[in-house]
Amino acid sequence: MIAISRSRFALLGVLFLAARTVVPAQEPSLEEMLPGLKERAVIMDIVARIVEQNQQVVWDSENSKVTIPGRPVGLKLVGANIVVAVQFTPYFHANGRNILVAQGQIWIDVPNKGMSYHTTMQTIPMEFGEQIYFFPLGSKDSADEARIEIQLVLHPYLQETPEDPALDGDAVPQ
Repeated sequence: MIAISRSRFALLGVLFLAARTVVPAQEPSLEEMLPGLKERAVIMDIVARIVEQNQQVVWDSENSKVTIPGRPVGLKLVGANIVVAVQFTPYFHANGRNILVAQGQIWIDVPNKGMSYHTTMQTIPMEFGEQIYFFPLGSKDSADEARIEIQLVLHPYLQETPEDPALDGDAVPQ
């Protein structure tokens, strides 16, 4: 056991009390942070579908999610013998070289073999408005098997609008 003298114990108590009364640095309010977040935010349009061997779409889903760079957007597909969980995380660089990190986890219950687990991770260069395809179960060239396709398109949350003098409150109609 460590012995602490009464004077040191009293000093520690004073230091602890002083530390508890320190005023934290003032953080910006949510209202102050929102304009900056809106400028950085993106909309991720996601189309997920299951395509059978005969190229027939047997299931599809469309979603739009709002996110900011570095914050992932997740999607989970659950079937009778499969679970697919994917996350897409956009990163934007000042030099214009934007990337999307796509991570996938797949659990498949294969008859007579048991549960199988696979994981994937890809770094995909991207531009706004560009269609990006992700195939968590492999390429789209697998004609013998059903496949899962996920199509993504990213757009800025705030679209720049051209200035129209007719919309300016100070403009005088002629």
